[in-house]
Amino acid sequence: MRTGTPSRTILQLYLVVMVGFLLLPLIVTCGAALNESRFPTVWPWRGFTLHWFVDLWDNTRFWLAVGNTVLVATGVMVIAVPIGTAAAIALNNTYAGARSFLYGLMTAPILTPGAVIGISTLMFWRALDVPAGLLITTFGQVSVIAAYVMLLVLARLQSFDPGLEEAALDLGASHAQVIWTVLLPHLRPALILGGVISFLQSTEGYNVPLFTRGGKETVMIYIASQVRTGATPMINALALILVAVTVLAGVSYEVLRRREIRSRAKIDRMARNAQAQEVAGLAY
Repeated sequence: MRTGTPSRTILQLYLVVMVGFLLLPLIVTCGAALNESRFPTVWPWRGFTLHWFVDLWDNTRFWLAVGNTVLVATGVMVIAVPIGTAAAIALNNTYAGARSFLYGLMTAPILTPGAVIGISTLMFWRALDVPAGLLITTFGQVSVIAAYVMLLVLARLQSFDPGLEEAALDLGASHAQVIWTVLLPHLRPALILGGVISFLQSTEGYNVPLFTRGGKETVMIYIASQVRTGATPMINALALILVAVTVLAGVSYEVLRRREIRSRAKIDRMARNAQAQEVAGLAY
């Protein structure tokens, strides 16, 4: 009997239980979207139907919520990515004594409860006579999501060679040119990922829009209101669409990431081969 077999079996059982714990609620929720029952349930199964997707498509209130969500998420992405990137660059260039303090200050919104962010955002902009609405919803979400972008860019900056900046400056480039032609191309993967995460995080936001929306609905607010008033399988249809879009986005990102890795590996091999041929030619 091999040593470690019981431990391996326990680990496999644990993984199965955890995966089931995470996926079974999604499977049940999505399955109810395809059931003819008027109640959001999988059992008893009354037959396959796409009726609830048609109802969702014809729901004007839902599409208004989608429009508001896309508008807010786009604004959050456009604002949060530059702010988070600038904060990461500034933090990376700050002397060590102040770096820890500034890092904690900038990441504090992530640890702050969403309800607190929503209430404080509403109170701040109300004091400036700015009415509640999608604008301050955008600002409230930016205060949190920009911190995520900052963390992504900071992680990418750890692999950046400062010598490239110094070389560009020695060759006569201005600081703006160095940032635009040297630093930002290196940060491009983090910026793209930060933009995607900003958009998705904004669409999933609930606490901040709940306090700052000013009567406007986002998709999450719409779902919550439908659940409170008595959910129909139409909400399950929406859940199935969201899960499908999320899975598709994740798979697409992974495919593109692996393609980029293979492309870089191919370029590196070609560079090494060219260098080896050059060395061989000089030796000859």
